[in-house]
Amino acid sequence: MKKRNLFSGVLCAAALLAIGPIAHAQSATKWPEKPVRYIVPFSPGGVSDGVARLLAEQLSKQLGQSMIIENKPGVSGILGTQTVARSAPDGYTIMGGTITTHAVNPFFVKSLSYDPVKDFTPVALVGMVSNALVVRADSPYNSVQDVIDAARNKPGALNYGTAGPGTSQHLSGQLFQSITKTSLQQISYKGGSQAMVDLIGGQIDLIFETVAAARPMIDSKRVKVLGVTSATALADLPGVKPLAELGVPGFEMQSWQGVFAPAGTPQAIVDKLAREVAIAVKMPEFGAKLRQLGVEPDGRGSKEFGAFQTAEVQKWHKVVQEAGIKAN
Repeated sequence: MKKRNLFSGVLCAAALLAIGPIAHAQSATKWPEKPVRYIVPFSPGGVSDGVARLLAEQLSKQLGQSMIIENKPGVSGILGTQTVARSAPDGYTIMGGTITTHAVNPFFVKSLSYDPVKDFTPVALVGMVSNALVVRADSPYNSVQDVIDAARNKPGALNYGTAGPGTSQHLSGQLFQSITKTSLQQISYKGGSQAMVDLIGGQIDLIFETVAAARPMIDSKRVKVLGVTSATALADLPGVKPLAELGVPGFEMQSWQGVFAPAGTPQAIVDKLAREVAIAVKMPEFGAKLRQLGVEPDGRGSKEFGAFQTAEVQKWHKVVQEAGIKAN
């Protein structure tokens, strides 16, 4: 009798193990059955917020279920990112991640409360964001080589504005110094717009600002664009060459906008969401709206996005190490 009960117990356990994946797959197939929380770890009004709202609106139409934007701003996006890392991996909490939140924060924040790789599942790379090296209209620097020569002649004399450690402006400046073997002084601001005001006013020498943010000053001719940080020229800045072709060989710095889910989210849900993002990104009208935000549509899925994220972590770890930057 005992042997029979033991055997029955083993069969029941085996049956439960077999049923588990099936039930999981069925649940993933039906996803989403309720609204999805889409966390933006930055304040309303920025590029990340704009991308999230565009994508949430489009995905709501495609999936037939609401995607609710929730802004959770904090230092370098840490608060909102931490919230998602600790959320249930059921597909009902996702986030908009960036190069800051999911690649470089560990190099600048010692007590970071999440692991940008282990605590998340990459879903889709929405698009890339390029920066432009700009100086004020009456600046004595008329080319990238002028900046390099001045920086080499007087190490540390030139300064550049950023929106803080780990931002695209900061990373661009660090990579520039690493490749050109120069020394620039970083001036940190609470936001890129404040840095641009000081650039126009002559308080700082240059900024590696996102093209979208710099656009009003470019169009009004209050700044000069010396080069772009992308590997190739940008269609919306005709005649402006990449820094890699202007005396900074190998230079490429693009921040990015992606979608992440908590680690452990069912792969079927991740794949389904990735497919829907790819569909949205390929729509001409949606792509045009992204470009208005300074984001070049991409659409890579989970596996490719994961490999890209890993490469970004390795790349910027090397740059930060060479710069002698220590996490605080």
